[in-house]
Amino acid sequence: MRRVAITGLGTVNPLANQVSVFWEKALAGLSGIAQFTQFDTTAFKVHFGGEVRDLAPEWLDPKTARRVDRFVLLALCAGKEAMDDSGIDISQENPFRCGVIVGSGIGGLREFEEQHSKYREKGPDRISPFVIPKMIPNAASGNV
Repeated sequence: MRRVAITGLGTVNPLANQVSVFWEKALAGLSGIAQFTQFDTTAFKVHFGGEVRDLAPEWLDPKTARRVDRFVLLALCAGKEAMDDSGIDISQENPFRCGVIVGSGIGGLREFEEQHSKYREKGPDRISPFVIPKMIPNAASGNV
């Protein structure tokens, strides 16, 4: 058995959602740090940080986008760009000889927070049956 690694580049980060744009901005010395917009920061001392903004993958099926947590969506977007960059036509490959590695320490915190609030306010019967599939850390690589 021979081992082969084919690498493509993909990124989703506070500076840009494409490698080429990210690289241009990084070389220009720009920063992706700005005032937080995705949650209320009035109770916190820090109001600035890095957020991924303007993520609108037109290629992604809306049904898929609804059934995954944001961390999976980020992985899907970076993964698609990496696949495109690699030049591999995956439809021509043996799917049992292809793989993906995505590092994730934890994921689905937004889903956990939403479902925990539902549990406290409405009881355990109102928790989504998709809570575990949406928040397990391997959901990112599993969906990519």
